[in-house]
Amino acid sequence: MKKLLKIFAPVLVLVTSIGVVSALSAAKKAPEKKEEAQRLISLYVDEVRSDEVTISVQTQGEVRPKTEINLVPQVSGRIVGISESFAEGAEFGPGTTLIKIDDTDYQLAVIRAQARVAGARVAVQRELANAKIKEDHWLDKRTEGEPTAYALNKPQVMEAEASLLAAEADLKEANLNVARTEISAPFLGRVREKSVGIGQYVTAGTSLGRVFSTDTVKIRLPLTDVQLEELNLPMGFMADTFNAPVVKFSARVGHTEHTWSGRIVRTNASVDEQTRMIYAIAEVEAPYGVGSDNGAPIAVGMFVHAEIAGVAAQSALVLPRLALRNADKVYVINDENRLEIRTVNILSTSEDTVLVTTGVAVGDKVVTSTIPAAVDGMEVRAIEREAEAQRS
Repeated sequence: MKKLLKIFAPVLVLVTSIGVVSALSAAKKAPEKKEEAQRLISLYVDEVRSDEVTISVQTQGEVRPKTEINLVPQVSGRIVGISESFAEGAEFGPGTTLIKIDDTDYQLAVIRAQARVAGARVAVQRELANAKIKEDHWLDKRTEGEPTAYALNKPQVMEAEASLLAAEADLKEANLNVARTEISAPFLGRVREKSVGIGQYVTAGTSLGRVFSTDTVKIRLPLTDVQLEELNLPMGFMADTFNAPVVKFSARVGHTEHTWSGRIVRTNASVDEQTRMIYAIAEVEAPYGVGSDNGAPIAVGMFVHAEIAGVAAQSALVLPRLALRNADKVYVINDENRLEIRTVNILSTSEDTVLVTTGVAVGDKVVTSTIPAAVDGMEVRAIEREAEAQRS
């Protein structure tokens, strides 16, 4: 009996303990479940407003010289002189001799041509004298009939005069070749490239360098057909003094923003086959002189931003620049505090504002805050910046 008690006593205690714990657990009240209210995302909004605006067209282009040429000699010879103005980036005046080719051989050719002219003039005088003698001889003979041209020495006179004209032409050519040994450009300009040196022998047609005029620079500005319509510019447009649209050019040089003023002088009469754009040609006068911005020129090769003033005012819906997302999307919070993702038709954008024609209405609340994962129809809370600033 004692043996059985020792065996079953621990089991009995364990069973009793389990029963007590189960009873206590069953008697314990379940904790009350508290439903947490959903936390809404707070977003800053601005109201859409309407305004009458004159749209300016934004584009960009590269500054190029209006006139640029290769310096090519018309005669051959050894280079004996190069001007200090003929250095890359240097300025030169119209008619300034930039390169001098040895003219010794050409001066000798002038002397020989002068001798041929003198001989040809003597030959003309001699044949004229012979013609006079033959005419007098014919008159003295008093023969019947008319004398032939040969009898009066006329063909010989004509041949001598033709030889004189050829000799004079050779002399002109010889003098012209002497003048061609001095190579210059007929405009005020700068040197872009130099490819010769003193002592180098060059032949006619060899490129000696490249220069461009600084009187005027041009900028090709790509425009869409819509932008062309906004500017009221037809394809094939040619400007005159009164109807050339003004263009404001800008570029950052170092830490300074510079601006220059120019005008559109014409538009292409065809669409570019590769870009499907229409190019307008703008010009800036005296880019390295009076046309510069406080001494900063609109230099050849510079990439510039262009703003072309519009011609007519039109109605537009104005949004903050921060409201624009993915090129043509905006987030609007409706009256039920639900987010709507809308597509807008953009007229123009600037650093601070966006002008649109459709997609939103006056008074709509557009979101200007960042949203990590926007979902159409999600519930949000709108915060107006002005009201928030007053509470602060």
